Amino acid sequence: MTRYLIAGARGMLGQDLRRALDGRAVTALGRAELDVTDRQAVRDAVSGHDVVFNASAYTKVDDAETHEDDAFAINATGTQNLAAAAAESGARLITVSTDYVFDGFATEPYAENTPRDPINAYGRTKAAGEELALAAHPDGTSVVRTAWLYGAGGSNFGATMLRLAASHETVSVVDDQRGQPTWSADLARQLVALADAEAPAGVYHGTNSGIATWYDLARAVFELAGLDPERVLPTDSSSFVRPAPRPAYSVLGHDAWTQAGLEPMRDWRVALQDAAAAGVFRGAAR
Repeated sequence: MTRYLIAGARGMLGQDLRRALDGRAVTALGRAELDVTDRQAVRDAVSGHDVVFNASAYTKVDDAETHEDDAFAINATGTQNLAAAAAESGARLITVSTDYVFDGFATEPYAENTPRDPINAYGRTKAAGEELALAAHPDGTSVVRTAWLYGAGGSNFGATMLRLAASHETVSVVDDQRGQPTWSADLARQLVALADAEAPAGVYHGTNSGIATWYDLARAVFELAGLDPERVLPTDSSSFVRPAPRPAYSVLGHDAWTQAGLEPMRDWRVALQDAAAAGVFRGAAR
């Protein structure tokens, strides 16, 4: 029987991983149960498992600009600890990374082997985590980069849009950042498929297919909720200046899936429809 460990099991993706692995032998540990920065604790937790999913992360992108050491401890050192422990015990590590390892200046989808070039502190710590994990366990680490993640158990752009719709006649949303809205449940299923296929170690891009701006996504959410999408107004990033710069282009290529004999993730619009039907945006005022 294959034994699975989820680090970061209480977060949005961690919760969906638990559901995707339902019925299997799973140890699900949140931050309170496993401090990934504690090397010995990680070794003890990984021992006896065959596959380790790393969904733990410091995700406060803006705060990382002034707390980069804290972000590095979790995103880089913590990931390295998991990789080293997996190598020691003969387990496979599947660790989740981000589009923020790239600069966002591209005009075509980033290939999996594109050199890392982050433009903010969070991206630097995630890039370091990738490098350290692949170095510590090169034959058994799969890095899966995702982007624009939303889900029922955490950050939920769609629910935010619907709450704003309840109190504002119009909502202004940036239309100059491009990416791939990705449902965390789809990503969780893709990660499990990757483990089941025993696909080669290396880098994969775990995003729903297609391209959208935040404006496109907001309009789609309004439409699915039966609201007038014309209430969503386009604006640019200069209207929402934040401490950490964001990549303007976060579209990721999916060639590694095909090379591994696996299907890339489905189109973001289809996933969004299913997410809405599953109640992911439920609870937002309409």
